[in-house]
Amino acid sequence: MAQDQGLDLVEISPSADPPVCKIIDYSKFKYEQKKKQKEIKAKSQKTVVKEIRFGPNTDDHDFNFKLKHAQGFLKDGAKVKAYVHFVGRSIVFKERGEMLLLRFAQALEEEAKVEEMPKLMGKRMFLMLAPKPAKKS
Repeated sequence: MAQDQGLDLVEISPSADPPVCKIIDYSKFKYEQKKKQKEIKAKSQKTVVKEIRFGPNTDDHDFNFKLKHAQGFLKDGAKVKAYVHFVGRSIVFKERGEMLLLRFAQALEEEAKVEEMPKLMGKRMFLMLAPKPAKKS
């Protein structure tokens, strides 16, 4: 039947009993599948991660400046990865870095939720924040 119509016989479900086949134009079928995959990929939301770097001795003015940037990033729907970078002997101030990141998370309590609590990896202490979903009124 497929040859008479100039089409292809395609096995759709080989595991079924009896196997399911369809008479279709296979190249057109492949094109449609590719098109659907491309459409799904285009609709998928990409997560953007913005980084904010602190030093263990970051002052209040710098802290507030970076806080405003983080609020902007969160409003745009991006995740924020804040980290304290310890250079040289400043690694002895681990507590200072952790307190700074916790203060940062507390200041952004309204806009973000903490995904990862501060943890030290090498010479950096990380904190991950994700934007809170918008409330529906």
